[in-house]
Amino acid sequence: LNIMKLNKFLLAIVAVLGLTYCTSDFVDINKNPNAILGDQISAKYFITRTQVDLFAPNRYPYWRGQLIHADRYAGMFCFGFSGSWWSDGLGYTYSAGYTDATWDYYEGYNSTINTFLQLTQPGGDLENPLTYATALIMKSMFYQKFTDTFGEIPYSESGNLDILQPKFDTQAEIYQGIINDLDEAMSLIGDATKTGDGELDLGTNDLFYNGDLQKWKKLANTLKLKLALRARGASGASFVDQAITEALSAPLLTDETDNALLPKDNVISQWNSSCYGDVWYNFGTGSDWTVSQPLIDLLQKNGDPRLSKYAQPAAGGDSLVIPHPSSDDDAMYQKRKDFILSALDDANATYTKWTNANGETVVSIAPNTFYIGQPVRLNGFEYDYARYEFFSTPAQYIIQAKNEGKPIAPEIVLTTAEAYFMKAQAILDGYGSGDANALYREGLTQAMLVWGVDQTDIDNFLATSPMANLDGTNDMEKIAEQRWLANYTEGFEAWAVVRKLGYPASLAQGVSDADIFSMGDLNGAYPQRMRYGSSPYSRNNDNLQVAIGRQGADVQATKLWWAK
Repeated sequence: LNIMKLNKFLLAIVAVLGLTYCTSDFVDINKNPNAILGDQISAKYFITRTQVDLFAPNRYPYWRGQLIHADRYAGMFCFGFSGSWWSDGLGYTYSAGYTDATWDYYEGYNSTINTFLQLTQPGGDLENPLTYATALIMKSMFYQKFTDTFGEIPYSESGNLDILQPKFDTQAEIYQGIINDLDEAMSLIGDATKTGDGELDLGTNDLFYNGDLQKWKKLANTLKLKLALRARGASGASFVDQAITEALSAPLLTDETDNALLPKDNVISQWNSSCYGDVWYNFGTGSDWTVSQPLIDLLQKNGDPRLSKYAQPAAGGDSLVIPHPSSDDDAMYQKRKDFILSALDDANATYTKWTNANGETVVSIAPNTFYIGQPVRLNGFEYDYARYEFFSTPAQYIIQAKNEGKPIAPEIVLTTAEAYFMKAQAILDGYGSGDANALYREGLTQAMLVWGVDQTDIDNFLATSPMANLDGTNDMEKIAEQRWLANYTEGFEAWAVVRKLGYPASLAQGVSDADIFSMGDLNGAYPQRMRYGSSPYSRNNDNLQVAIGRQGADVQATKLWWAK
């Protein structure tokens, strides 16, 4: 990607068209997009912003929504170490400000996707059935993320200009509607390879596929399979069997070139599109995060070559004191200290320890040598014990700062690896035919290729790792854990995998020891959804209350329709 390209597209839309994409209420969501039209506008200039806003929004929702909530609910990243601004209980106790950032991000995106849809749909000012197909697929990805975060949301009426307070639809209705839209999009694309010639061609403005419609069609079908597998077993999901069968009989994402990834612009302002580096380097250690114990363990204990692609070794150091807080008696000091040191032991890290004159434990560990994951959901009392130097941090590729001319990890949208893992999952569930193990192994290969793992290392893993084969023992667990790993840095989807499939089990089972862990509003249970934002309470409360009456209390513990 030309690093200036995205800036050019965004500036063209903002400066020339006067397009605004921030909104906080349903009045703005349902505004008439025709007001922004000029004489020389092409639909291709709208797809870039539609992609960027959904998967790499500005720093405010990127930090508060994706990092603070999704990535941590997914059990991949942690706060709560010494030097962190927060305990790792952040997000497990309700905070209106952090929750509203996520809700408002989704709510605001409605205007972006509705503009693209209304311009390209039949009768629209930029009518083009092939471009409209890509808009339907973007709409489908959006609503899947939105509903899987909160549950029932406005869907069927959200694009109606005459309705300022849209009803909330059930998740069964939303999932069925998304699948219908995906079917329509695939039908519209047919055998077409691009949206048109010249200005009608999405081309390089399409940051996923450079305008290749057959890849968009595969993306739509793979998303259809994901939705149907997630809905399987849910009450009223009568569409599931047919949707899975249809998806398996049509092309899915197949090879490395089919991966749907959003490249990162290396120079764009964090207020147009953010990356992890915009948080990591702007505030010092307080805003940093570590990589979790479940993730490091799953990679390290199975000889997975993605370990060095996902994380950096712990900084380590000489004479790292674990202070004895005055609030903890000797027994509690011993318990909390031993728990932290057990994470080092679990990672097979070599270290020495001794007691100083104050009776405090001092640790020395070789610098930048051992991969050590931080236990998730540590409470504030563990803050002094969980030395930052003990734990791994994300790989530099993931937290790379902008404006240094170095590559930054792309945003995961939907990968070929997931397609293979889901095909294997469907076979285990009794659908289709084929060799589930062969599909699973190809999924492993594709998952590693995304992160630049050398083929020799992939082959070695496939030949030696206990995780490399479905052998009739814990096969669904392996698939679930690999789907979780494949969505590293895409916390919204990784979180959904845990909620639906129950793995990694150490996350899904929650926490129970209040001396160590932050119990939060969930009393230690695993979060099932985010609470609704403040906006629908103040602007659409009647419809919101109907949804809460159907779905259950507006709390994080309420399971979504497909997880019950």
